[in-house]
Amino acid sequence: MKRKDSKPGVHPDRRYRAVPMTLMVLVLCGFSFYLGGIYQSEKNMIIKKDTRAPVPSRKETALAPLQLKFVDFPECGIDYQDYTPCTDPKRWRKYGNYRLSFMERHCPPMTERKECLVPPPDGYKPPIRWPKSKDQCWYRNVPYDWINNQKANQHWLRKEGDRFFFPGGGTMFPNGVGAYVDQMQKLIPGMKDGTVRTAIDTGCGVASWGGDLLDRGILTVSLAPRDNHEAQVQFALERGIPAVLGIISTQRLPFPSNSFDMAHCSRCLIPWTEFDGIYLLEIHRILRPGGFWVLSGPPVNYENRWRGWNTTVEEQKADFDKLKKLLTSMCFKLFNKKDDIAVWQKSPDNSCYDQLTASSYPPKCDDSMDPDSVWYTPLRACLTIPSQKYKKLGLTSAPKWPGRLHVAPERISMVPTGDSGGFKHDDTKWKLRIKHYNTLLPALGSDKIRNVMDMNTLYGGFAAALINSPLWVMNVVSSYGANSLGVVYDRGLIGTYHDWCEPFSTYPRTYDLLHLDGLFTAESHRCEMKYVLLEMDQILRPEGYVIIRESNYFLDAIDTTARGMRWACNKHSTEYNIEKEKLLICQKKLWYSKHSQQ
Repeated sequence: MKRKDSKPGVHPDRRYRAVPMTLMVLVLCGFSFYLGGIYQSEKNMIIKKDTRAPVPSRKETALAPLQLKFVDFPECGIDYQDYTPCTDPKRWRKYGNYRLSFMERHCPPMTERKECLVPPPDGYKPPIRWPKSKDQCWYRNVPYDWINNQKANQHWLRKEGDRFFFPGGGTMFPNGVGAYVDQMQKLIPGMKDGTVRTAIDTGCGVASWGGDLLDRGILTVSLAPRDNHEAQVQFALERGIPAVLGIISTQRLPFPSNSFDMAHCSRCLIPWTEFDGIYLLEIHRILRPGGFWVLSGPPVNYENRWRGWNTTVEEQKADFDKLKKLLTSMCFKLFNKKDDIAVWQKSPDNSCYDQLTASSYPPKCDDSMDPDSVWYTPLRACLTIPSQKYKKLGLTSAPKWPGRLHVAPERISMVPTGDSGGFKHDDTKWKLRIKHYNTLLPALGSDKIRNVMDMNTLYGGFAAALINSPLWVMNVVSSYGANSLGVVYDRGLIGTYHDWCEPFSTYPRTYDLLHLDGLFTAESHRCEMKYVLLEMDQILRPEGYVIIRESNYFLDAIDTTARGMRWACNKHSTEYNIEKEKLLICQKKLWYSKHSQQ
């Protein structure tokens, strides 16, 4: 029922609701006025402050350079002069004997990492310069008599006075390595015209074969394991010949698939036909299509040699037949053979692999593992089939040396954002950079620098720009970075994968120059800078050089650590003279241990 004084269409409760809503509006207005006053007061304060101290620019708000306290690193004991942390014979007992796996990389835990400077041997002096060093080195730099006593009859080396001499002998080339390679070139004509450019020597001895090939335009990675006595890799590097510590055992070699033009084994005693042929399968993986595998020694030439091998002719014939059968199953063909040398060629295309069936042995590898995944990756008893995506991987399809050096390889598409334009830009960039480096370090390009490492390359541009200098470059690609090492090999250069959170597979005092471009910017989130620099000090020869191209953020901290390692460093601008990136060029001093035995 409606009241008489009520207006039609208006609910009686709304009059009473208007009062609290009005009060709320008044309260909000007052509160807003109060906040506005506070804001105006703060604004006036900011304006007054700005008139005294302007807001820093974007450039000025960049991170302040990293600072570290100076640490004067102590000397390691004299018994560490040939220390190789990840292939340390003192640790071998901890690991199994299966397929000599104890000789593979087994790095110490961080709690056992050394924070000391490895001393040179007593009497050490700067190495003899290339090319004279190919034939001789100072005895006191590599003071190991065992190999001299054991291999004297094979003419590997001989000691005369204060030097070792390398006459170029070997188990399978008693007439000298030159005559041996001459015979090999007759069997492989591609060794003379630039078709064959990169090679790997497994079980390299003192690397005389790789040293001879350098004069013929073929760049060889000589590979041998660390052992208690022989120090083969150290002899090779002391002579100025590329070499790394390594063994074909249970893990893949640190090289990309389809990369080497030639692989060689001269009586290296690797049991090629054992363990389902797994060692030959690894050679197959790293050889490019059409590449050559060369074997000299047992069981080749068994008809004439079996008496000297302490076996029977029937046993050697059976071994050779078994080897030929295994290689045929892997799509190798016997290319040539004469006297003690046999040459097989990997199938240049996929026609042979297409004929393999599900019952073929060894089986084809499936797609579950990247053929370039090698860092601590177990060997697999299966056949890696070259990708049909790349038509110019084959030895006969790739440009001959030196033309291939400046041609963008197909595999550049494997690198994120990689293309031919970026490749050409990188090539041009490094030519300009090397020109600038030469003005800052005149020794670069002279005979003072022979063994060089580019510690974190992309396409090998640093090495390519130095190709006419009397040096060689080991190009290192991060095992955690972009997979560009195949591009490096396609250019006719050499290199290896590595993780710089761990020591490198070499002896102390084996490189004249270390170059790194942005390594700490890329890896400092994983690797402690102190240990990387200590590892650099270990593998650098006394009086050797370091070129560090880094963000300005790291330079002061690197310089501080370097002084604690007895390096002398100078900071320089880059060729572009930009503030955010600088160069630090250092030289390691020659010093002798206080505890050296006189």
